[in-house]
Amino acid sequence: MQSAKKFFEWAFDSRAETVMKIYRGEQLSMEKMFLSFCSHEPAFVSNGPAGLNASVKGVGFLPKDEYLEETLEVYLKHIRTFDPEDKTYSQRGLGILIEQMYGEQARKRVDFTKIGSLELAKKQSWENYRVNPEAALIFHQPPMISYKLKGTVEIYDETVSGKTELYQQFINAQHDMYHTPGGMALWKDQPAYIFRIRKIYNNSAARDGFGAQMEYPLAEENV
Repeated sequence: MQSAKKFFEWAFDSRAETVMKIYRGEQLSMEKMFLSFCSHEPAFVSNGPAGLNASVKGVGFLPKDEYLEETLEVYLKHIRTFDPEDKTYSQRGLGILIEQMYGEQARKRVDFTKIGSLELAKKQSWENYRVNPEAALIFHQPPMISYKLKGTVEIYDETVSGKTELYQQFINAQHDMYHTPGGMALWKDQPAYIFRIRKIYNNSAARDGFGAQMEYPLAEENV
């Protein structure tokens, strides 16, 4: 059985490389930029009261739980410096993301058992996952690369729990590290999904693909 390390090399390492190239000011073709989003925007498949549904959502990896709060504090410190007239905000944010998540020294901090996302629409996926947490994520990069992840979705929603939800705060903050912040007051209306990975399949149109299950979880030395 092939190791799921191949998936993480595609989904995490290639994205980290793109982030670092942008930070260094290296020129990337539009084709490569668009292809880099393929590992960031899978289709979330759900089934429940709204019926069978698939919805493309942005995702990101997260730090291990023991690093979550301290990393969030670093993010918040940066976000509070935002000034519309400051043209360095995004560049500084990329530097922090590399330091905390994407740099070689930060890899040991990353949790490769889960993926985070935000719910912005609160329609069919939202209706389904509130009742049935079973989920599949489908990644595709034309013309051949494709992976399927099976697992469960946990919802973190401050408007329901009435308390601060670290995952919800973190995923919203990680988005705003580079992009123009919309304001932290909006975060409570953007619940977090935590997708817990159970199984990974190589769906690529290749000899080792076509739905072949991959060895997962990874051995510690292969993370």
